[in-house]
Amino acid sequence: MSLSKIRTIKLKISTNPKGDVLKYLTRKNKYFKKFGEVYFTEIKKNKIKGWNLHKKCWCLLAVPVGKVKFTFAKNINTKKKTIIIGRKNYSIIVVPPRIWFNFISIKKISLVVNTLNKVHNKNETLKIPIK
Repeated sequence: MSLSKIRTIKLKISTNPKGDVLKYLTRKNKYFKKFGEVYFTEIKKNKIKGWNLHKKCWCLLAVPVGKVKFTFAKNINTKKKTIIIGRKNYSIIVVPPRIWFNFISIKKISLVVNTLNKVHNKNETLKIPIK
């Protein structure tokens, strides 16, 4: 897959004096393939997680808490694409299979939600740790 296949889609926040509602995903979304699993990962300021690559899975990434800079690459030694999302520009990033990515928190603590179209399988994921 090419980096041009990565898309960012603005999501809706409904304000409420008791606490806002952050719309994330419905099965009606055109970018939603099917449900495999959802996980949340917490990341602390200036810490980097990645590089990760899913061989077959599509990832839907959002940051409901904090602010995170994602870096994407077809090959980690080539041209990269960066996207920053968080509460202030609440969005979802659609990441096709075979794209490397990592991410770093810009805030004290951030929460990333990742929805995969398949159940996670350690043989399906490649990882290169960042020190």
